[in-house]
Order: sequence, then structure tokens, then C-alpha cells
Amino acid sequence: MDLDSHRNTLQLLIGEDGNRAALGELLEDRYDVVTEQSVSEADLYIVDDYTFPDYYEALRDRVEADDPVFCPVVLIRRSDHRPHISLPDPDDHDTPMLVDDIVEAPIERALLFRRLNTLLVRRSQSKDLRRYVSQLEESNRSLEQFAYAASHDLQEPLRMVSSYLQLIEQRYEEELDDDGEEFLAYAVDGADRMRDMIDGLLEYSRVDTAGDPLEPTDLNAVLEDVLADLQVRVDEQDARISVDELPRVEGDADQLRQLFQNLLANAIKYSGDDRPRVHVSAERDGTSWLVSVDDDGVGIDPEDQDRIFDVFQRLHSREERSGTGIGLALCKRIVKRHDGRIWVDSEPDEGSTFTVALPLADASGTEDA
Repeated sequence: MDLDSHRNTLQLLIGEDGNRAALGELLEDRYDVVTEQSVSEADLYIVDDYTFPDYYEALRDRVEADDPVFCPVVLIRRSDHRPHISLPDPDDHDTPMLVDDIVEAPIERALLFRRLNTLLVRRSQSKDLRRYVSQLEESNRSLEQFAYAASHDLQEPLRMVSSYLQLIEQRYEEELDDDGEEFLAYAVDGADRMRDMIDGLLEYSRVDTAGDPLEPTDLNAVLEDVLADLQVRVDEQDARISVDELPRVEGDADQLRQLFQNLLANAIKYSGDDRPRVHVSAERDGTSWLVSVDDDGVGIDPEDQDRIFDVFQRLHSREERSGTGIGLALCKRIVKRHDGRIWVDSEPDEGSTFTVALPLADASGTEDA
């Protein structure tokens, strides 16, 4: 990185007896040097072991105000008198709190420049990173707003299309030949699928903005609600679903219900020709709970196991399996909002295990199932 293209500002918080003038002359041909003795806005601060205690609080406030951008503080360790603070042994690489580097006096000019430039490069990189992160966050917000607006605005014309298709079916059903009835059925099916996709996109775009605060949530209660919602589907396919005792996690109960409803519904849908068998279990892994949804269905090819979590990615045709291709993408987005992870272990015709890592409800890490 070319530091010469931008002259960084260094502030010397050093008294006259600390050779402030001499140090300023040493630095001013490479940097903009500020020598006023109250902490102002600068790219790097230099103190010595005499002035550091006096400026500690002001420097701490300045560093905290700059966070997450790196704001370096350098301490000159003088050897002429007993310092006012206790510093590490010169052979010790640790530095006092708030100090990023220690330079021994007398100062070697080339060494000082190298060490200052290293810190300034870190600051420049952290500023760039912060700018990129801000741009990415803004881009994500814009995409979410666009997805919500586009999906919301599509609802009205789609309702109109559906209404007129229903009118055609009601008024002209007896006048339609076989081809006309088939074409109308395709149109109605397309409108229904479009409505489902729009509803899915709306739900997907609002995960971060419309969710409830994360709080300790009992997954046993969540799964109880999920099974109640899926009862008709379970009965229709004579599915056997078993659930172990589950823990409390830090989460949004409504979004967790949606997450596990999608996973269980998929496990039933992709069960193949056999009776669906699904098992939900949990085990602790450090500061997370690993909650697994295991089935003995059709399985997933290893090369498809990442892309199934992307929007509109389907592994089967609509004739084989219904769906919008949004369900697992929604699961991934919900899990991400919970600072967790989701993945699948599977082989074709050997079933699948979807695992969700969710944070413990107790931040201290003492929560038990």
C-alpha cells in the first residue's frame, strides 16, 4: 500500500522534556505532525512513558470512538529517568493496555519509520474493510428492499390474473374443448405457482427485518407446534416422526417454527415410496446445540448438497415434486440470522440428515438440555 499518496496525521502527545520538537522534525518530512497537547483527530498517536498516564483516558475514548477502524498508539520508552508507569521488561513483547507498539529511545530513524508505517497500513486496511462492509450492508439492504417491493407489487396483477382465470372457468367451462380446458388448467397452475413463489420471496426478504428479538426458546414447544401444523400431511402419508428431548436455544420462536416445519415437510415429501420415517435429535457441541433432522428418504447427491440452500434451486421437476425452490434457502437465512449454521449429510437412496447449529440459550455456556 502506497502511504505517500496520502500524508497521514501523527499527533505527538509528548512534553518538551521528552524532545517533542526533535521528534517532530524527524517525522514532519513524511507525515503531517500535530503537536498540540490535547487529543485531537489523528491517524496515529505517540506518547512516552511520562505522558501516557495523563492521556490514557482521552486516548481510550478516541480509540473506542474509531472502532472498528484500527487507531494505533505508540509509546516511546525513555531510558533517562524512572518512568511514571510500570512497563514490561524490554525483552517482553507484551505492551501496556491501549498501546500497539513500544519504541525504545534513543530512536533509530529507519526502524521507527518501518514500525509506524506498519501500523498506518493496518489502519488504512481497516478503514478500507469498514468501507467495504458498509457498502455490502447497504447493498444487502437495497436488495432486501427491492425483493420486498417487487414481490409486494406483483401481488395485485397476479390477483387480477387469477380472478379473470376463475371467471373464464366459471362462464365458459361448457364451451371449452379439451385443449381449452388443458390450456386453462396450465394457466391456473402457473398463477398458483407464481403466488407461492411471491409469498416465499416476501418471507425470505423479511427474515432480518421482520423477525422478533432472539431470546431463550424451548425447542420442544417449537416442535410440538410444528407437528400440529403438519398433522394432516403426517396422517395422509402415515409418516412416523420421533423427537428426542430438545434443548433451549437463543432464537426467534416463529422463525424456528418455520425452519423446522420446512425441514420436516421436506423429509416427508422426499421419503420415496416407503413410509416416511423422520427422527429429530440434539447434541451439545461447545457453545452450540446441533439439532438434526434425519430421514430415510431418497437422499441427495453430494455435488448438489451446497446448491440446495440457494434460492430457486430444485433437484426435481415440478411433475416429480411440487415446491418453489425457496424453502431451504429460507432455512439457511433464518439460521444465519441466529448466528448458526445448517448443512446436510446424505447419499442417494440412503436418506438425509439436516443439521442445524444454534447458540445456547445461556450466554455463559452452562445451559443444559
